[in-house]
Order: sequence, then structure tokens, then C-alpha cells
Amino acid sequence: MAKDLVIVESPAKARTVGRFLGNSFDVKASMGHVRDLAKKSADGDVVNGIQFSGDSFLPRYEVTRGKGKIVSELKKASSKADTVYLATDPDREGEAISWHLMEAASIDSSKVKRVVFHEITKSAIQEAFDHPRDLDIDLVDAQQARSLLDKLVGYRLSPVLWRKVKTNLSAGRVQSVAVRMVVDKEKEIQAFVSEEFWKIEAIMNGNKSQSFKANLISLNGDNNLVIPNEEKALSIEKDVRSGNFSVANFTQKEAKRRPSPPFITSTLQQESSRRLRFSASRTMSIAQRLYEGKEIGESEEVGLITYMRTDSTNVSQTALNETLEFVRSTYGNRYAPDKPRSYSRRVQGAQEAHEAIRPTSVARTPDSLKSYLQPDEHRLYQLIWRRMVASQMSDSIYDRTVIDIKVDGCDTGSEYGFRAAGSVLKFDGFRILYTERVDDQEEDNDEDQGLPQLDINQSLVLSEINPEQNFTQPPPRFTEASLIRNLEKEGIGRPSTYATIMGTIQDRDYVISERGRFQPTILGNVVTDYLVDNFEKIMDIGFTSNMEKSLDEVANGILKWNPMLLDFYKPFDETVEKVIETGPRVDRNLLHEITDTFCEKCENPMAIKTGRYGRFLGCTGFPECKNILPLLIGVTCPKCKEGELAEKKRIHRSGRFFGCQNYPKCEFAVNVRPLDTPCPECDWIMLPVNTSSARCHSKECGYRGPINSEKETVR
Repeated sequence: MAKDLVIVESPAKARTVGRFLGNSFDVKASMGHVRDLAKKSADGDVVNGIQFSGDSFLPRYEVTRGKGKIVSELKKASSKADTVYLATDPDREGEAISWHLMEAASIDSSKVKRVVFHEITKSAIQEAFDHPRDLDIDLVDAQQARSLLDKLVGYRLSPVLWRKVKTNLSAGRVQSVAVRMVVDKEKEIQAFVSEEFWKIEAIMNGNKSQSFKANLISLNGDNNLVIPNEEKALSIEKDVRSGNFSVANFTQKEAKRRPSPPFITSTLQQESSRRLRFSASRTMSIAQRLYEGKEIGESEEVGLITYMRTDSTNVSQTALNETLEFVRSTYGNRYAPDKPRSYSRRVQGAQEAHEAIRPTSVARTPDSLKSYLQPDEHRLYQLIWRRMVASQMSDSIYDRTVIDIKVDGCDTGSEYGFRAAGSVLKFDGFRILYTERVDDQEEDNDEDQGLPQLDINQSLVLSEINPEQNFTQPPPRFTEASLIRNLEKEGIGRPSTYATIMGTIQDRDYVISERGRFQPTILGNVVTDYLVDNFEKIMDIGFTSNMEKSLDEVANGILKWNPMLLDFYKPFDETVEKVIETGPRVDRNLLHEITDTFCEKCENPMAIKTGRYGRFLGCTGFPECKNILPLLIGVTCPKCKEGELAEKKRIHRSGRFFGCQNYPKCEFAVNVRPLDTPCPECDWIMLPVNTSSARCHSKECGYRGPINSEKETVR
């Protein structure tokens, strides 16, 4: 009797699924995609695998190079099987891979069944195989439309940049908009004008009560008080000291904070970046391994988390019940709500039928799996596990107190208002296990102060008053986490694309990451400005978001993909042709940052340029002078003490690193740009942890401390 054939993407997934299905199934791996748009064609009307015929696009596919043998094996195996189960990933891309497998291997559609599971566990796989379905052609069409749309934009825009800006550049429907976000943020920062303002803080107490801090918030009933300079601040201070302090209002109420929902792809990437310092691509690579299966015993191999490309916070009822029972048994009834918590997302395009990223069983605690996982796998699993368990725990409860203080009887006759606010944790709830970190948010120490019980009209005694000079701050640059959050907020891209986008915009040298924050390069600025000036619609965030909505409507069977593409392509193609014919060329001198280093061969200034191996110093006299130098960062190599560290680029994966200029004689290298100042304890290099703190790179030292912003150069 012939075995039924099951096709998945990867060998790891095949091994895990095969163990659960048993010997009656033949499980094979396609090794990912097996077809792509044809790169070449004998047909004159076929360009880059896309044929335009009348009022429709006809994609022309070919077996991906190196996949011919796999396709032949799958074709042979499928011909012998009674039923072929396509068990690729449970999203649009997975649906499209299944369709391509069926087409490439000429599998008889009458014996094809599609099975979908969001976790690789015995029960989930059994449920999927008990309820197979047909291929969802609407999902296939949506993925096909997305692929063609991205190809059309990239294939048409990139050559424009080659002609008008520089060779070997690239543009993309989503990547270029992501770069624009970084560029626009940088322009906002550069245009920002810092303004001086003053705060006045008072320390006071009432009779025998404890002292507490309060801030000046109003003058003569005006709550929009702004103190512009020291002179004004000192005059207010003097006047306030002459007044009488009393309690105008006292409120105290209980406040609750709910736990965060389980992870989706974007929030996992964001939190992993904040807590673990993992890039989006690194996070997804580790999550893929946890999903496909790990050996956790002598004979047990199981997927540890659910599918990691999702935009839904839904959780199965079984998992909810299991988690709630775990909370009750581990932490007690106080930490468990009466019933499981459910979360819903009001974000465009969210596919609520999917599940959030969660452990396949909360009984598999991080501690119980530590010996079976690599350190990075364990750290990410622990993050996912804690987030899921905490999502089914009780609220944290605080006593929130606000004291309004009136100051009257002042020498000038003015009346001032101060306010003290504080929250005291009454019950930790979910915080016993997990709290989400937030970008660009400083801790407010005043919020944590305990405030005394006071009566209205009670007199207070001023102990201290402190005027403090401040300056308004520019908006912070994007981190990888906050850029992903903004892309998601605007409805640009999808869970499966965020990691790729983050890698691409850095690989193309459009942005660089300094201390974990994105800055546009000169090249990124020039390319973005050119695209905005000439292709405003493509670069418009709202337009790109609406295209994502249209793709969602294709997936839901509301729109047909060909007419949708035609509506976009005809005006876009006309604009491309116009720019090619009449569009301006960019002055090449604008592409390079001129430095104060001079060429030792011809004495022309050197400029920062970008090549295959990253940024370097090249002579501005090129092509007459071809002298190049490494881009040194002004930090002495801590190992050899002779050379300086130079910026370099990885060839086979994204990101920069900083290595000794004396390589290969000295092989010292670090992934993060070191600070200009060495460790005060051991004189080794210091690496930034975030925008305000740094750590010594030496494991033997372990020093941590604040960054001296006055001494450190921001690049």
C-alpha cells in the first residue's frame, strides 16, 4: 500500500512532523521556495518573468536554480501517493509555496489536500490532518499580487536610479518608504531648535508628616505656565518663598494596569530588540528553530512555540485554560483572573484566525528546557513564555495619589499651584513575572514616591525649593524596534517582511545603526529625496498603506488581483518613462561626505564612499587618483595596541562590524561601534548598551556606567 505524501518546507520541520505522523506517511522537505519569476525569457514581451498581455499580467515562473533535483523527487513521490498533503506554513506565503509545489511538480490537483497547523505538536497535527481543506486560491492570488507588485516597482525604479543617481542602487515599494521614515525623522531632528525652560520643584511637609516633592504647574490659575529663563525662575522662587502653603485638594484612588497581550511578530521583534539586543532577522531565525522542533528528551522532538509570523493576538481556548491553571497552581489564586483573558487587535489587515506567538505548552518552563536549548534560543523562549503566562495573570494594583497645593499670600499677590503625584504598588500581579519595556520613555521617579495622607486646607511647610534649567529635546531617532512599530502602525509591510526590510535598508547602505539608532547615510538622503521629488505617489506613506489594504482585499476574495495591479501600474509606468526621458541627474559629488583627511598621493580631500565591503575613504580625484583608505573610527585596537579600528561590512549577512586595520595580523573585531573613551577601570574599549549607558567589552572587567555625552562623538 502506497504511503501518503506530506510536503513541508524544511528538514527540521519534516523530522518533527514525521515523528508525530508515523510510518504510514512519507514526509519530505521542499527546502523553501521551488519556483520564482523567470529571470530570462525567449519571448520578447516577457520582462523579468512578467508578461503584459492586453489588460492582464501573466507571470512566467521557472524552477529556482538548484531545486530541479528536489522537484523531480517530489514529482516522483507524488505520482506514487494516493493523497498529497501540502503542509507548508499557515500564512499567505505558505499558501503560495503549496501552490507552486503543486504546479512545479505537476501534482494531480484531485489528490491534493492542504493542511494547516499553527504549532508542531501531536494534537495540532492530528487536528489538521483530520480536517484538511482545498488550496485557498484567494490567498495564493494575494501573495502572487504582492510578489509581482514588488517586482514591478523594483524592476522599474532601480534602473532609474542607476541612470540618474548611481549604479547598483535599488528601490522597493516598502523598503524605500521605510528609508523615507528614517530620513524624515532626521530632517525633523536637524530642524529642531532647542528652547530653554525652567522647572521649579518644592520639597515640603505637613506638621509631622513625611516630606514629599511637588512641581509648580500654574500661576494665577493659568495651567499653561512656561518659565522661559533664569531671571523669571528666580523671581518666582523668591515670591513663592514669601507665601503660605496649604492643601487645595487631595485625591487617592486605586489604579490597575493590565498585562500586555501575547506576542505577535512585530511586538516580539520590538521587545527582543529592547531586552535581548537581537536584530529582527536574528529574532526570526531563532524563533524559526523553536517552531520547527527541538529535541527535549531522548526520543522527544517537538515544536516549542506556535508559528512566529502572525499579526493576531488570538489564543486557543485550550492554551488559555492551560495557562490559567498553571498560574493558579504556581502563583496562587490571587494572581489568576476569574476567567481567561482575551485580546483583540484593531489594526488593519490583522488576520484574527491566526494565533499569537506562545509556548506550545506552558508546562515546558524555561528552566526545564535550559539544557536542551542554545543560550540565544533559551533567552528568546523565556521571553515568549513569560509574556504568555503574564498575559493570563491578574492586574497590578496601585494606590494613585494626587495632592494639589495652593500658595497664596505672596509678596506680589500672585497665587501659585503645585502638584505632587505618586503611585505605590499595592499588588504586583503580572509584574511578578514580566513587564513590557517601552522605547524612548524615561522613568519618572516622582511617580514612584509614596505620599502622606493629608487633609484639605491643611497647612504645609516649605523645606526646599529648587529651580532647574531644562532644554526641549529633539525627537529620538528610530531604533529597529520603533521603526517596525511605525511601519505596523501605518499598515506598511506584513509580519513576514519586517526582518527583511530592516536588513535590506542597512545592506543597501541607506541607513546605518549608531548606538542602536538609525541614521540615514548621505546616499540614503539623496536617493530618498530623488524618489520623493519624482515618484511622490510611490513614496507616500498613505498610498503604500492603501496598497496593503488592497492586497488584503484580494486575500479575502473582494478584489481581483490583475485589475488592482493594472490600476497601479499604468500611471506608474508613465511616470517612470517621463523621468527616464526628462528627469534630472544627481550631481555625483552630492553622494559623498567630504572629510578633512587629504590624499597622500594627490592632496585632494578624501570622501566617505560605499563599496562592496562597506564604507571607506576614497580620493575625490577619482578616476585620475584611485587611492582608498579604511574608514577609521578613532579608537585604538585594545588587543594589538597598534592599529585603529575600522568600519567594515559583512559580505554574507547584514550589518557592520569594527575590526583592526592590521587584519589579518590582528583579528580583533566587535559588532557594535565602541565609544571614543576607554573603560575607566581597565582601559579596554567600551560598548554602548543604550543611549545613556555603556559596558566594558572585557568579560574579565564587567564595568558598567553612564555615557559621557559631552565627550562622546555622535556619528
